[in-house]
Amino acid sequence: MKKSAKGIGLAIVGGGRVGLFRGEVAARHMAVEWIGLAEKNPARAKEVAAKIGADFVTADHRELIRRPEVTAAIIATDEHLHVDPIMAGVERGIPMLIEKPLATDLAQSARVLKAIERAKIDAVVGYTQRFRRKWLGAKEKVRTGALGDVTLVSSRAFMNRLVAIDNYQRTDAPETISPMVISGTHALDIVMWYLEKKTPVECYARSIDKVLGPLYRGIDATAGMIMFGDGTVYHLNISWALPVTWPGAVYSLEVGIVGTEGVLTIDDTHRDIVLAVSAPQSEGYHPDQRRLVDFMGSYPPGDMALGELRGPMREETDSWLNRVAMGHATQHATAAEAHNRLMLTKALDLSAKLKQAVPLPLQPQELGREWKYA
Repeated sequence: MKKSAKGIGLAIVGGGRVGLFRGEVAARHMAVEWIGLAEKNPARAKEVAAKIGADFVTADHRELIRRPEVTAAIIATDEHLHVDPIMAGVERGIPMLIEKPLATDLAQSARVLKAIERAKIDAVVGYTQRFRRKWLGAKEKVRTGALGDVTLVSSRAFMNRLVAIDNYQRTDAPETISPMVISGTHALDIVMWYLEKKTPVECYARSIDKVLGPLYRGIDATAGMIMFGDGTVYHLNISWALPVTWPGAVYSLEVGIVGTEGVLTIDDTHRDIVLAVSAPQSEGYHPDQRRLVDFMGSYPPGDMALGELRGPMREETDSWLNRVAMGHATQHATAAEAHNRLMLTKALDLSAKLKQAVPLPLQPQELGREWKYA
């Protein structure tokens, strides 16, 4: 039987890069009948509103979410500003697509998750990599047992330092910003999604701060291991302190999965399409005059082509709108999975600071005053 789509009145909270990307996709979706935008910067609000055809614009997200037209919301503010608009959405009882993480503080994340689950809100979190074909293909091979029982996973993520610098410059609390929490979480989510039937019991990590430490009190890189109850080991590392001229626009990733009956290796370094130019390009993450070579496709949301965003963020947004309008099942990360990923990244950061293993799951109170992120 063919399902009829419900009309959507969409609130978009945050008019940055992601808010604009998702808003442009939503504006083309047949079920979206009304769009409202909350953005504190007046000039940016005007620019984004024009591009997405917003019906209502305000600087106050609570005013927007209270509007009677609103039946769903995208929360796309800076990472440390997610909690209040999420809770406003919970109060309205509307489905939400939330950029990761739920919060940058583990206790706040737990509070948000509890509120979402108590209100039975359909809230999902933007782990966009789940919508890329290669990761879906690998998920299917693990899910169907092609590798047997997975025993070892390894992931290596390289990033130039543009994302790190941007994040450190936008915060007054650099201790809340780490490569694991902000960016390493993408690779971690993919692997934990693959290993969803296994239980992590301990982690161990070390960090390096020779580049971003002196400049921003930040962390360059973290390497660690997550151990599971059945003996499986996940070895992961991320550096977001590579030179600005490193060709990866954002993310360059390699993953290996070993099982009792097979092995699967995934090259997501984006070295298959290399762009070299004489003058800097205007697209990507904070274009820099020194960057003249790019691995095309390494910007996680996708690429602009023929005036539209093409790639995983478009597919993810369309899929979520279909989920809201027609009840389609999707592979979005749940709020509970997002909280789990934050917990694991916080535990890895804590282990690196303590220089000792940390039992899992990590409870917010175990971070202690010295380690608690504001």
